[in-house]
Amino acid sequence: MTENIPQMDISEQVSPLPDWAHQQQDLIERLRSAAKEFVARYVRADGTLVWRDRWPGMDGSDDPYEAFQYFPLFYALTGDEEIYELGRKIWNGITWQWTEYGQIHREFDGYYDWMHHGEANLFLYFFGLTRPESLQDRQRAARFAAMYTGEDPEADNFDTELGIIRAPMSGSRGPRFVTTHEDWITHRGVLDDYHAPFEDMSTSPFELGRCNWSDDAVFDEVVSLMNQRMTRGDVPVNMNASGQMLHAYMYLGDERYRRWVQSYLAGWLERSRQNDGIIPDNVGLSGEVGEYLEGKWWGGHYGWRWPHGWLTIIEPIVNICSNALLMTGNLSELELAREQLDRNWGLGRDEQGRWHTPHKHFDSGWTDYRPASPFHAIHLWARSLAHEDRERIERCRVGGVDWTAVTIAEEPFGVKHYNTNTLPWYEFITGRLPDYPALVLEANNRLLDQQLARLRSDHGDPKNWDSVEQINDYPGSRSMQVDGYAIHAWQEFNPLYFESLVQLQWGSPMHISHGGMQFASLRYFNPESQAPGLPQGVSALVSEVSSDSTTVTLANTNSVDSRVVIQAGAFAEHNLLGVQVGGATGHHKPLNRPGPHIELAVPASSALTLSLEIARHVNSPTYETPFSRREQWDPLIVGRDRSSA
Repeated sequence: MTENIPQMDISEQVSPLPDWAHQQQDLIERLRSAAKEFVARYVRADGTLVWRDRWPGMDGSDDPYEAFQYFPLFYALTGDEEIYELGRKIWNGITWQWTEYGQIHREFDGYYDWMHHGEANLFLYFFGLTRPESLQDRQRAARFAAMYTGEDPEADNFDTELGIIRAPMSGSRGPRFVTTHEDWITHRGVLDDYHAPFEDMSTSPFELGRCNWSDDAVFDEVVSLMNQRMTRGDVPVNMNASGQMLHAYMYLGDERYRRWVQSYLAGWLERSRQNDGIIPDNVGLSGEVGEYLEGKWWGGHYGWRWPHGWLTIIEPIVNICSNALLMTGNLSELELAREQLDRNWGLGRDEQGRWHTPHKHFDSGWTDYRPASPFHAIHLWARSLAHEDRERIERCRVGGVDWTAVTIAEEPFGVKHYNTNTLPWYEFITGRLPDYPALVLEANNRLLDQQLARLRSDHGDPKNWDSVEQINDYPGSRSMQVDGYAIHAWQEFNPLYFESLVQLQWGSPMHISHGGMQFASLRYFNPESQAPGLPQGVSALVSEVSSDSTTVTLANTNSVDSRVVIQAGAFAEHNLLGVQVGGATGHHKPLNRPGPHIELAVPASSALTLSLEIARHVNSPTYETPFSRREQWDPLIVGRDRSSA
């Protein structure tokens, strides 16, 4: 038993083991083995990746991190020490390797946008869910946050007076006000498939719908216009930097990170309300919207005219609002996300009985109408569990999308992240798809089979990558001979994807891919090993969530009892008030000491259903665990004061 954690003795109302309990354990064992095979195929003994001896341009450091980022997250689910150590070695190896290539400086990308910084940072955010006492991880969190608070003179990325990030391209070397041909060289082949970033290019008429960056004249004009119009000032995708502040806050508890997030969010909310409720996508260094785009609120980097359009607008908004809610406990922090979802919905139109919403804004007005998707509304509701956010989801049913389809990504260069089943998970968690656990576990196994087959093929051999075009000759796939796709190779052969386990065990959608924290309704710890994750042989299924309760079934496949610590929230942000044993109709047991944790024993070879009474967002979020408290951690290292040197 664990001191200072309420103990609950439950021996009644157990049930036989469900099929999903064994299926989860089988999948975990397969993933554990596959992860080791993945490392043996692509990682040298020193943690570096088997790849090229040089890599130009600014692009790329995020991609190897993405390919191996799930190692610490798998540890957070399972407590597998070997997988943790492999993840640690690989992060260090990638960081060293891409420093040598020239993209990384001081362990952080020298300059890139916050869609890609967000992707790379996920590796570190997941380490936060493992061993928070790590001095290196805490030191990095503080140092990287300082690059965006105005405290790091080498990385002067933040205007403390105006409260803006000073450039779309930024990082450990500071704002990148002038971009070069070399910066974009590895992206040229990828961007050939996208429309032009500007509507008045002489070398590439906008109405063509694609822009041939591979053409030198086109490339010259694109870079020139970028430096005139796109490289200075703030953009919405920079809101992903809030994850870096939250990351430092959960290690250090320093209130200045919370204030930064609140203030930065408030600035974007104000700009939106001054722009008819639509968030502008560019803010000049003076704080003026449209300063370098002739007063236009559209046309910024990763903005309304960018090929991604709405995606890279709404994602960082949901991320920063979610982070602010977590740091304050105040649902009003979701206002910007709610308003943008509502405004985008209101701009929609009916097309043959299906509601379509615009994803881009050109000089001619709104365009690129697509069937309404509830994806981001689901993420918002999963944070708030508020009725109004559920209504935002339900209205999207007129979009004509099949919400019950459980799928895997089959086409290469669509596999990364394996974040494809948010809609059917929502149907399950709201009681409309009871077969979902079996369906998603089966899908996850199919994906694993697919990825292992690709990894083991000749195309999966890194020695052959100089000649591989379409992975396993998949029709219509992008070519690995294009640099911008070649850098994604490890993601495409990666077998360590486990959306099913996160959804089922933690009761939450998979994180938003470009820098979103991994939230959870519940997390678990092993009191015997004091490691995160369920004890070996124990499975979990979160089947219902509401604003004041969470229902979970714990299933012990072992022949002996297993003890489990349950935590309310990924970051102990909620408190447990009581437990209904056996579900909604069972016996209620109040907790004498409400808090984020309880410890109990799960009887051997049986399952136990608990309805947990929860007070949401009442604690400051933290990476601390029941076994690793901030007051026990070593202090951060303070370096030499070189100001007088």
